[in-house]
Amino acid sequence: MLKWLVTLIAALLILGLFTPWLNRLGLGRLPGDLRVKRARGTFYFPFTSVILMSLLLSLLAYLLGR
Repeated sequence: MLKWLVTLIAALLILGLFTPWLNRLGLGRLPGDLRVKRARGTFYFPFTSVILMSLLLSLLAYLLGR
């Protein structure tokens, strides 16, 4: 259980560090990524970006696992 928690924290840290770079590549502004602006704040739902990243990481894991 602890190993998964450490892995999750490391993945979130890496993702947080690469977020500005990924935004410059267009991730987060794809069709299907929703941004809802209200008086109390902005809610961001990156549906398309998450699916695209999942497919790319799955392909990478498949290629490295052979």
